[in-house]
Amino acid sequence: MNNRLIIIVILLQVLSVKSIAQEPVKDDLLKIMVGRFGQATVSMPFPGAGEMDVISRNASVISLRDNKLKIVLSPLTVGWFISRKYDYRIIETDDNKGIITAGTTKEAMEWDSYPTYVQYDSIMQSFVALYPQICHLDTIGATNYGKIVLALKISDNPLTDEDEPEAFYSSSIHGNETGGFILMLRLADYLLKHYNTESRTRNLVDNLEIWINPLANPDGAYKTGNTISSPTRFNANGYDLNRNFPDPVSDNPNKQMETLDMMTFMKSHNFVLSANFHAGKEVVNYPWDRWERRHPDDDWFYYISRKYADTAHIHSAAGYMTFLDNGVTNGWDWYSVYGGRQDYVTWELHGREVTIELDDNYITPVSQLGSLWESNYRSLIGFLGNALYGIRGTVTDNITGEAVPAKVFVEGHDADNSHVLCDTLTGGFTRLIATGAWHLRFTADGYLTRVVDVIVADEQMTWADVKMDPIVNPIDTVTTAGLFIYPNPANEFIKVVLPERQIGIVEVMIFNSVGINIRLNSVNSIVHTTEDIPLYINVQDLPGGVYTIIIRNRATKVTDKASFVIVHRK
Repeated sequence: MNNRLIIIVILLQVLSVKSIAQEPVKDDLLKIMVGRFGQATVSMPFPGAGEMDVISRNASVISLRDNKLKIVLSPLTVGWFISRKYDYRIIETDDNKGIITAGTTKEAMEWDSYPTYVQYDSIMQSFVALYPQICHLDTIGATNYGKIVLALKISDNPLTDEDEPEAFYSSSIHGNETGGFILMLRLADYLLKHYNTESRTRNLVDNLEIWINPLANPDGAYKTGNTISSPTRFNANGYDLNRNFPDPVSDNPNKQMETLDMMTFMKSHNFVLSANFHAGKEVVNYPWDRWERRHPDDDWFYYISRKYADTAHIHSAAGYMTFLDNGVTNGWDWYSVYGGRQDYVTWELHGREVTIELDDNYITPVSQLGSLWESNYRSLIGFLGNALYGIRGTVTDNITGEAVPAKVFVEGHDADNSHVLCDTLTGGFTRLIATGAWHLRFTADGYLTRVVDVIVADEQMTWADVKMDPIVNPIDTVTTAGLFIYPNPANEFIKVVLPERQIGIVEVMIFNSVGINIRLNSVNSIVHTTEDIPLYINVQDLPGGVYTIIIRNRATKVTDKASFVIVHRK
């Protein structure tokens, strides 16, 4: 029996012989356990929605099932919890059960034991040494204990920031949830080894930038030093890092260095798809955790979550990942979380992140690491493939060809920051969305809004390269003797640069080749024009042909005219 269990047994024996002051003794035991081990788990009846919301804001809820709530308390939260005078029960746990530490790095890379921290670092370094053409090792930051938070980039050009969708896998933000740690290492090893032999893997690596962070909380996992022994959920300061991110409604004033570093890292990339791996249950959890209302892409989130769980069902023993809706849940429907990374990424960074609970055991016993991999690795690979579907394209200036940092909205659909942003350097964007016909609206400062219709098919990429017209550009401000029309020939619109004599209130008329006056909804016959701002006319509804535009100043009666051609693309 290990030291932790001995202490728990002794304390429980003391507790059992007390006939008075029962609750204070239990509270003292809870304080002792948290002080000695850095955390303690309690169970209590569901307190009702209102009090549940209070608990979620102040402590680390880990599960709600059958009207029983489980909470992990740290030195920061145990005093608050005791002050609430809840009816609770301490849950005995053995945090070292199933942990076997590898003797060497080579042994650790057989994936049926847990590496030391030094071995973990060596494994990550070895990936780059063995596969320098397709991977690169980066540092997200450092912890309070000076451990490094590592991320491996796997791509066909790992040292180049290509205009490709970026996907991010991150595990063990809770240090005592260990199965995902090994899964991420093994997944990196699999992708690198199979790049030249497996077409599906090669397609992912060639067309995505895949980032893998196997261990987001090294201080929690390696609390005692170089080996995983009595790991804790929390960081070195006792904070639950997955309750430490800015909330869509209220910010967290005590953001930890691991959180700040992760935020900086994720902001420096445009992750279109990401997953955060946990343990304690077996379920794919999708946004929102913070709100009861659904994300606009709720159908799409359910679809990709359902696909992950159903694939795992095919390749696992009966009963695996069947929690709640057969392995899938909306976050709020399970229990509310404030300050979670999933909602931060999806809300503030305009990304799409899910939380995947891999194992009912917080610490996956080494004897089960193989089956955990077998149950999940096809789902892990398939989930990455979602980043290759939906809508992708670039947005550029129609005059200069330079990238435009536009916002991309799905009309009648987007809400709660669900729109996406174009890359500021390339103008590239990816909009993951369910199948269907969609109207995309592109907006950017200094540019006319564009609306483009697209059709998205199941598990296919639809391309939408968009050119936006600046509201004012050098051509618009030139001095012209008459009407200057561009583009000419035109397809969707024309801009008419006006001479000075046509500034003011003018009458606009357009005639076709046989002299018939065409009335356009996009332009009134009487227009108030302004210096250096051309007249914008939508002509996409006109048939192809030659047209004449006549503009007459209402005050001076001066008239100018010019011709333009419409050629519609097939």
